[in-house]
Amino acid sequence: MGLGQESSGMWLIVKSIAILVVLGVIGLIGFAYLGDLSPELGLVTKPVVLDGQ
Repeated sequence: MGLGQESSGMWLIVKSIAILVVLGVIGLIGFAYLGDLSPELGLVTKPVVLDGQ
């Protein structure tokens, strides 16, 4: 086994993880700016029937 092959495989894993982290951060920033999470406000009335004596 050559030392170069093991090092090359390790760098491939490190690069892949780094790319995934960068893409995740970009996605999170995009979602924060473009995602509309504000709830719709409105009055809700619903009759309640209570079993009383």
